[in-house]
Amino acid sequence: MSKATLATHADNGQVSETNPAERPRKRSFTPEYKLEILEQLDAMSDPSARAALVRREGLYSSHIAEWRKARATGALEGLAAKGRPRRSPEQIENEKLRRKNARLERELERTKTALEITGKLQALLEELSESAASDDPKSTR
Repeated sequence: MSKATLATHADNGQVSETNPAERPRKRSFTPEYKLEILEQLDAMSDPSARAALVRREGLYSSHIAEWRKARATGALEGLAAKGRPRRSPEQIENEKLRRKNARLERELERTKTALEITGKLQALLEELSESAASDDPKSTR
């Protein structure tokens, strides 16, 4: 890619000038922005003004069509109204500690089970060795 091509892509927001290998990021639009653009488009009666707004915002007609469908189903209003509550650092730490505690409890349970099996195996081996010793005629001398 030539330097002029890189500069053109950088101006378009596709590639940064400092790192040409950087991938372009997918744009995302907030529900508020989508509703605002749709309201502006609905308020305009001149098609050329609508086209100018879409060009100025760098949008495609497919964006507008999808946003209108979402607005008709009520999806945009629902997204705009609710927000995801932020967890505090203490809540995040508590969740990590809960997961760690659960993992350690599972590990402890496995260890207890392994020790129980080992103890039973040892008792069985001792019993077998005692019965083998009593059955052995050489051991009675």
